[in-house]
Amino acid sequence: MSISSINYSSSVLGSQIRNINQQLTDLSTQLSTGKLSQNYSGMGTNEGFAIAGRAQLSNIAAYTDTMTNVNVSINLANTALQSLTTIRNTVQTGSANTAQDLNVNGQTVAQNTAAAQFGSMVGVLNTQSGNRYLFSGTAFNTQSVADAGDIINGTTTQAGFKTVMAERQAADLGAGGMGRLVQTQPTPSSVQVSEDAAGSPFGLKIAAVSSTLTGATVTGPSGSPVSFSVDLNGVNPNNGDKLSVQFTLPDGTTEQIDLTASTATPTPLGSFAIDASTPVNPTNTATNLNTALNTAIKKLANTSLVAASAIVAGDNFFNTASSAIGTPVNNQAATAAPVTGATTLSGASPSDSISPGFVAGDTITVNGTTLTFVNSGATANQLNVGDSIQTLLGKIDQITGTSKPSTVHGGAITINTDDAASLNITSSNTGALGSLGFASTPVTATQPPLRVGTSPASSATTLVNGSATTVKWYQGNDGPGSPRSTAVARVDDSVTVQYGAQADEDAIRQQLQAIAVFGTFSTSPTGQYSGGQVAALSLRVTQALTKQPGQQRIEDIQTDLAMAQNTMKDAGTRQTQAKAQLQTIIDQAESASPDQVASEILALQNALQASYQVTSNLSQLSLVKFL
Repeated sequence: MSISSINYSSSVLGSQIRNINQQLTDLSTQLSTGKLSQNYSGMGTNEGFAIAGRAQLSNIAAYTDTMTNVNVSINLANTALQSLTTIRNTVQTGSANTAQDLNVNGQTVAQNTAAAQFGSMVGVLNTQSGNRYLFSGTAFNTQSVADAGDIINGTTTQAGFKTVMAERQAADLGAGGMGRLVQTQPTPSSVQVSEDAAGSPFGLKIAAVSSTLTGATVTGPSGSPVSFSVDLNGVNPNNGDKLSVQFTLPDGTTEQIDLTASTATPTPLGSFAIDASTPVNPTNTATNLNTALNTAIKKLANTSLVAASAIVAGDNFFNTASSAIGTPVNNQAATAAPVTGATTLSGASPSDSISPGFVAGDTITVNGTTLTFVNSGATANQLNVGDSIQTLLGKIDQITGTSKPSTVHGGAITINTDDAASLNITSSNTGALGSLGFASTPVTATQPPLRVGTSPASSATTLVNGSATTVKWYQGNDGPGSPRSTAVARVDDSVTVQYGAQADEDAIRQQLQAIAVFGTFSTSPTGQYSGGQVAALSLRVTQALTKQPGQQRIEDIQTDLAMAQNTMKDAGTRQTQAKAQLQTIIDQAESASPDQVASEILALQNALQASYQVTSNLSQLSLVKFL
């Protein structure tokens, strides 16, 4: 019988010592690196949480970078917007100044300042953040606004604003400088004033006439084109009797001419002379009234109308809003009176009938929203067949959201819209829709920019789409949707912010438009009406730069951007807290505690020492000692 020798390398004891040595090596690595292991397999069961935590930390880092970039863009946009506010205040202060001293170019100092500020505003609107134009919406690679010189003066192939304004002024004034009004004396004792064309968008529109002239007969305003007449009937009015005529100007404002009968010599301003001959000749008084009315209309046309025309030219050039204008419509009554806002839609009344008229079940669809006619009790998107045309226009305006109410004047219906491209009106009863003066269906609006339709402008009666021949001032994105939504960034797993902006937003466009009008308009330095023109224009520009309730302001855009920054700030705060918690989870899963490792090393060293002692004792074992 033989006794095998002890093979240390293959013995259980040797394996145990090797295991202890490996553990000591791992623990030493943990102590030096602070990590449980150098590979995922050695991290333990909690490593899955650590991996997920690292992914979340990576997302947070990406969100942080995004918020940093977005904040840079917003801060630049806010700086630009603040500059626009400063420009607005500067021009408004100048336009409110009553000084109207004209230089050799027919402009005031305030107008020269406005021209310079226009160029500054264009530069501000072309602000970039990196290669991104901040006020171009989704077209961020495109310059937001055309060059200032091109906008005002045009290019070799396209007209600028100066040309559009001059054409519009010529169309509004007319060849005789009477604001497109025609004045006659049908009889020796009467005076008549009429608009030169029905449904024309140009010139003065007769709104109302009132009289206290003793013995006189006033007729109108009525007819198509609209007119009124005053017949003294061979009777002299009394001293102090008055004729008042109210006109609507192209910009929607109204002005009134008051003429007072007077026996004073010389005849006071704003009066007409009562014939004082013997015997009294009322025909002379009618002639005096005709002359005074002509003078007053010409003054109104060459002052306030010219200013209003400049304002509307700004709208035609800069504003994306437009109108659909029907042809004048007369009802079927014997007097052939024009349709008014009070005319009923059913045509049930002989005095205001429209043929064929709307009936219950008919529909009108406006921009995709359907209005249904019912016999009575209309609610929401319904109309009673007995409702008025004005009620229909009110419903249409609610759907389009126009900032300028639709109107009926001289038998012509004008449907206004702030988005000409979207206007689309159809009806199941095309005949009834046609009876409102709209010959084609669908009814659409003329696309801006709008230009005087024919030459010479002084006799034109239409506005047409001038996009092919006119500088396009705004070159960025002009599609549907909120300007803010044109730039969207995700700043958290479930949070996005919108921080886009467009130079054609109402607040920005209205300011640019008003400053362009004020800085571009010029007149004769020595003209009879020049001072009145600039005074009337200054008043309108001051009002245009004073925001009214319900209108967008530059500050509203800044508020939207500030809200986006606050949202990012809140998200950043949450993410900072989450980072700390995630890092704790990762550390707990992957980090080795120095104290615990040291303790384990000591325990292993003691175990290793004991193992070596046993090995030593075994190595000294012999058969003699064994026996």
